[in-house]
Amino acid sequence: MSTRTKGRIVYPRNAADMLALAKKMYEKHLADGNSSPLSVLQDYDWSVTGPTIAGCISNHEEAERLAKKAEELYKARDLAFPEISGIVKNSGSVLKGVYAKNPKKLGDYGLVVDDTPKIPKAKKPKE
Repeated sequence: MSTRTKGRIVYPRNAADMLALAKKMYEKHLADGNSSPLSVLQDYDWSVTGPTIAGCISNHEEAERLAKKAEELYKARDLAFPEISGIVKNSGSVLKGVYAKNPKKLGDYGLVVDDTPKIPKAKKPKE
């Protein structure tokens, strides 16, 4: 004789799917009207939360669109960045040579010059 399980509810793990499920449940709740079994909820109220779903979906879609745009912008930045970083570092080296006796002049170019002596690293104890 087979036994029947009580069943497990599998909830969506991502925001888009959870919002789609919430929208579907809210629409069913509205269609059921006063006979909706969801009217008995004590801690939540579909009449309060339900109307916020559409705005939340809209915000999610806009965030996704902007995330894709940000990804495109980061890719464009990453293409140009090595050249820019290289010219800055090489220019710093040239300026350090030009102003060898007065390295603080590099500050005029926006470079930060740290002329404090380095603290020697502690020697590791021998085992």
